[in-house]
Amino acid sequence: MIPVLVILVKRWVTFAFVKTQKTKAYSKRYQVKYKRRREGKTDYRARIRLINQDKNKYNTPKYRFVVRFTNKDIAAQIISASIAGDLVLASAYAHELPHYGLEVGLTNYAAAYCTGLLLARRVLKMLEMDEEYQGNVEGALDGGLDIPHSDKRFAGFKKDEKQLDAEVHRKYIFGGHVASYMKTLMEDEPEKYQAHFSEYIKRGIEPDDMEEMYKKVHAAIRADPTAVKSTKPPPKEHKRYNLKKLTYEERKAKLIERLNALNASAGADSDDDEEDD
Repeated sequence: MIPVLVILVKRWVTFAFVKTQKTKAYSKRYQVKYKRRREGKTDYRARIRLINQDKNKYNTPKYRFVVRFTNKDIAAQIISASIAGDLVLASAYAHELPHYGLEVGLTNYAAAYCTGLLLARRVLKMLEMDEEYQGNVEGALDGGLDIPHSDKRFAGFKKDEKQLDAEVHRKYIFGGHVASYMKTLMEDEPEKYQAHFSEYIKRGIEPDDMEEMYKKVHAAIRADPTAVKSTKPPPKEHKRYNLKKLTYEERKAKLIERLNALNASAGADSDDDEEDD
């Protein structure tokens, strides 16, 4: 037999562009993501690893240390998760630090340490354990809390040597980096120094006073970490420019009042007509 070579030629068939339609079945089965996921605020994949508790620990709360930085404040909280929602055991804020002697620089590294220390001492005092245990994370650790952490996140960690430089870390805790920057600006750019550190100048805080100031703040926090209630007066009631929404019972009572008034006026008109006749 003579071998025969068969060559198949594939033809390319072009189709018109077809737009994918979201069918009724797709729309019926579509599930909206959680609100905080849509807003990009909560990573639920990370959250579930933080709140999952071992079964053999039964209903023991699993606490986590939560820190949030804003442009003007630092919020630190000890939170546990429950079915009804998250429960805050204790909290501390950088805007509380003026009570302890720190009135400026409330969002820098040293202030974050003070806020963490304040939260740690506060929660231990709440649990009556403050006598037993004497950053933001650094402050909480020094305050007596046991928080899983890595030294890589601390100021002064050297990647090449893979170890933490304690001297550099101490410098940041006591505001040494701020003091160094103040001295640099005083020498190189006096005008920028006057504008950038105006609050420090107003209170007479010099670069050399920085470490002593933070030591006093730490001592004051350890002495009395209890929260101070606000002395601000309650806000005044704002003037309403629209009608207040009434409840069902209020609408019902108002309708009865109107009907009674109409009946009374109708009765008075009929009496007047009889007198005229």
